[in-house]
Amino acid sequence: MSRIFQLAVSKGGVPKLPVREAHASELGLDGDGHAHPKIHGGPERALCLYSLEVIARLQAEGHPIWPGSVGENVTIAGYDWASLAAGARLALGPEVIVELTKIAAPCKQIVESFSDRSSKRLAAPELGRWYARVVRPGTLRVGMPVSAL
Repeated sequence: MSRIFQLAVSKGGVPKLPVREAHASELGLDGDGHAHPKIHGGPERALCLYSLEVIARLQAEGHPIWPGSVGENVTIAGYDWASLAAGARLALGPEVIVELTKIAAPCKQIVESFSDRSSKRLAAPELGRWYARVVRPGTLRVGMPVSAL
């Protein structure tokens, strides 16, 4: 079963640090700021989702990446990441519904998570972080189930 492995916030930028619970609204997780609001945040980029398995794959290749280090708000375990596409809807726990909008563009702010200091490979959908709009707000907690709608 897929589940929320980690929720993470920051005052702006990376890394985002773990929290056990957060309210998700149309503008993202409460307590999460955006250093570059023209690029991150807003209704179409309210949340950034990433895969624990992709992080583990990149770690196995020698990259010093960890949950939250590339700016994701929600790290998900056990989901077939390669199956995701823009427009897909996910239920995060019993309340929150999100709709994927686009792959988050790789940027220079996250290069410390890569041994070669290049985040360009995250442009590939099977390795990328997904931006999502919050269709139905609510409270998220670590361990909640994640499912496709």
